[in-house]
Amino acid sequence: MATTLQHRDSRRQFADLFDWAEGLPSLFTLPATMRGVRIEEFTDEDKYVVRAELPGLDPEKDIKVEVANGMLTISATRQQEEHDGARSEFHYGTLTRRVLLPDGADEQAVVAKYTAGILEVIVPISAKPAETRTVTIEHTD
Repeated sequence: MATTLQHRDSRRQFADLFDWAEGLPSLFTLPATMRGVRIEEFTDEDKYVVRAELPGLDPEKDIKVEVANGMLTISATRQQEEHDGARSEFHYGTLTRRVLLPDGADEQAVVAKYTAGILEVIVPISAKPAETRTVTIEHTD
């Protein structure tokens, strides 16, 4: 469990680095394929919840949620609109975010809903992770 938490914490640090880079002048802005979806994640009783900011998208056409091998992937595509003489700081293209699921996540029972620009993915946690136990070492000569 500690390894999972350490891995998740290191991913958060990299996400923060990408968020910081997006705030730099356009010369340093990340290409659309490297930009992530902004999320918040938490555990609430027997479920793991991931909420993603995806305003202005059609959840039926523009957003895809996939779960496989202990990983949740959220992908969204925003089509660029052309406006004469306009400036835009919107992110266009494909945005992707992958999140490592906690131990005991029931991948077959994941549900997602989209309300007011926020995608909420709920992952039931069906089994508690095994507790650590000390194994006795036999001494043989």
